[in-house]
Amino acid sequence: MTTAEFLELMNSGKQVTAESKVHRIMHKLSQEAIRITMEINSRYHTPEEINDLMSELVGEPVNVGLFPPFYTDCGKNIHLGNGVFINAGCKLQDQGGIYIGDGALIGHNTVLATLNHGLLPEERHDLIPKPIHIGKNVWIGSNSTILSGVTIGDNTVIGAGSVVTKDIPANMIAVGNPARVVRSIYD
Repeated sequence: MTTAEFLELMNSGKQVTAESKVHRIMHKLSQEAIRITMEINSRYHTPEEINDLMSELVGEPVNVGLFPPFYTDCGKNIHLGNGVFINAGCKLQDQGGIYIGDGALIGHNTVLATLNHGLLPEERHDLIPKPIHIGKNVWIGSNSTILSGVTIGDNTVIGAGSVVTKDIPANMIAVGNPARVVRSIYD
């Protein structure tokens, strides 16, 4: 199975059975991601070097700002718009697909988690991928968690420490656990 075939299957949202061929490919890609993120996190790199390493990690050219440490367990299903900034300590679980729009700001220690597990005990080790979509110019405050299947609209602000379990429309401020819209950014 090629990386492209793996991504196509993961992007389909179909449940991935534990110990299946797809699951084994996931672990192989994880080893590559660990190698690259260890390089990112192990010593100082210029912004140009960071962009080169992130481009290798995601498999396409990027122009981002990143303050290490940075963690991901796949890398190949991260899609970064121009001028995205990712602050220190962020963790991206991207097998289900993470799409971050131009100019988005991701605060310290943010977690983006695109995988869930089966609820039934016999399916507990199976994985259920769903993408996260973060719009242009979104600002996600530090220590927030964005869960699988969530879309955050353009220009939205997510308050620090929020847990986003459902879609948040464009141009809103959302806070809390679970995150809820408190007002428009234009109020």
